[in-house]
Amino acid sequence: MKLARSIRFDESDSNVFELAADAGEWCVSGAFAFSNFTTEDLVGKPRQAFRNGWLSVEGFGRTTFVATAEIEASEIDALTMALAAHFVSAYGAPDLQAALPVAEEEIRHMLDLCDEHDPNTLLVVERTLTEDGIHEAFRMIKPAEASVVDVLGPMADHAIEMSRIAEDKK
Repeated sequence: MKLARSIRFDESDSNVFELAADAGEWCVSGAFAFSNFTTEDLVGKPRQAFRNGWLSVEGFGRTTFVATAEIEASEIDALTMALAAHFVSAYGAPDLQAALPVAEEEIRHMLDLCDEHDPNTLLVVERTLTEDGIHEAFRMIKPAEASVVDVLGPMADHAIEMSRIAEDKK
């Protein structure tokens, strides 16, 4: 079985999310956090989290990139319980028993998303708010094909230039 772990290429997640996930934390989509959002709520850091933030199930921070990785069944059970407890403490679920099926579905969705991909495949999410609710689109980047342009898209030129500036300062 495979699930997604957060990846940190640099410190940008610390700047764009209210709480950034640490590298290596197990993640789910986390779109549920935005179920009551309107377009007026999509400003600043919440907007960035909505548009492309995965949710860590360990520290409940956000990350821009995740990569598929092998996971043991016992780890899945622990993550499911942690997510159910988070639903109780952060979202007002009445108790663990009521929250557990929803947590199981979130974890199952992520397992299904990751299962068909080789380990270390990068995943990117892009969300939009539509009249019908939240729409999620996922992009996969295979490890052998990944380049800075694949990962960063339109931000690649900026990232390359910033790395050159940093090298020049050394």
